[in-house]
Amino acid sequence: MRIAQIAPPVERVPPEGYGGTERVVSFLTEALVDLGHEVTLFASGDSLTRARLRSVCPQSLRKMPDCRDYLPYFILEIDAALRAEAEFDVLHFHTEFLHFPFFRGRPNRTVTTLHLRLDAPETSRLFDGFPEMPVVAISDAQRRLVPQARWMGTVHHGLPEKLYSLGRGEGGYLLFLGRLSVEKRPDLAIEIARRAGIPLLIAAKEDPRHDAEYIETIRPLLSLPHVRFLGEVHQSEKQALIGNAVALISPIQWPEPFGLSTIEAIACGTPVIAFPYGALPEVLEPGTTGFLVRNVEEAVRAVPLAAQLSRKQIRLSFERRFTAERMAKDYLAIYQRLIDEGAASPPQGAPSTPSAFPPKA
Repeated sequence: MRIAQIAPPVERVPPEGYGGTERVVSFLTEALVDLGHEVTLFASGDSLTRARLRSVCPQSLRKMPDCRDYLPYFILEIDAALRAEAEFDVLHFHTEFLHFPFFRGRPNRTVTTLHLRLDAPETSRLFDGFPEMPVVAISDAQRRLVPQARWMGTVHHGLPEKLYSLGRGEGGYLLFLGRLSVEKRPDLAIEIARRAGIPLLIAAKEDPRHDAEYIETIRPLLSLPHVRFLGEVHQSEKQALIGNAVALISPIQWPEPFGLSTIEAIACGTPVIAFPYGALPEVLEPGTTGFLVRNVEEAVRAVPLAAQLSRKQIRLSFERRFTAERMAKDYLAIYQRLIDEGAASPPQGAPSTPSAFPPKA
C-alpha cells in the first residue's frame, strides 16, 4: 500500500524530548515500513525515518528561533501533500483539522487521527460542518466527546516492542513524566510523594507558550527536599528512569485523550497510579498494571500496593495490547476500508485539484 503520513512540523519525528504526537507518528511510520508498505513521511527536515521524507522546513519549528508563527508551515505542508495526492492510496493526517477544507470533496482519500482534547464546544461545531471527514480516535473516551463525527474506529497508541525492556524498580523513587501543566498536575504528584515518604523525580517539559502562569506557581515546589526536577529528558534516558521507578504517578485533571507515558511505564513493567479521567480507565488494568485512584489519599495508599504488583505481568500486558505492530495493523485495516468505500462511491463534487493550488511545473 502507498501511504502518506503527515505529521506536525513543530517537533522532529521522532522528537528528541517531549512530543507525543510526533513520537506516535514515528512509531507508526516505521512499523508500516517493517510490514512492507511504501511510506512517505511529511515532517520537519531534521526528522529521522526509513520512509521517504518530504519537508517544508529544514528543522522542527520549535528549533527555529525566528519562527513566530507555525500556521504558515502547516498550510505549506498540507499543500505539499495535496500536490502529491495521486502518489498515495491513502493520506493519513496527524495535523488535526486544517486539511479538512482541502479534501472534503474526496474524503475517502484521507484519514485523520485526532491526538488532542475534543471537549471544546467549537470542536463539536467543526464536526457538524465536516461530517464526511473520516477520523480515528486514540481512545473511546475521546471518541465519546464528538459522537457525530465519522469515526472509522479507535486505535490505541503502540510502542516498538524493543524500545523498552523490563525494569527492576529498584530506584526507590516515584516518577512524574510529562509536562508542567495544570492538566497534568505535577503539584499533586509532589504531595502524593511527600505523604508516601518517597522521593519524586519530575521529568517534564516546560512550555511557557501555554503554561507560563502555572509554571510560575509550581516552581517553588520543585525545590522541595523530596523533589528532583530533571526537566525535559531525551528518549535515551527514559529506560533507566522509568524502569527503576517504584511507580509512575499520573494525577491528571483533564480528559486525557490517551496518555503515552502510561504505556511507556507499562512497557518497562512499572506500575501506574492514575486519576480516572479521559482514557486512563481503558488503558490501565486495575490490580494488574496499576491502580485508578480518586484523590491524593487513595494515591498514597496505592503506592505500597503498586510496589507489590508483578512487573513481568505488567510487561506482558504491554506486549499483548500496546505494540507498534498491533497499532500499524489496526490502521491498515482502516486504510483498506477507506479504499474499498472510496471505490464504491464517486467523489462528492469537488475538483480533484483545486484551482488555488495549480500543479508545479
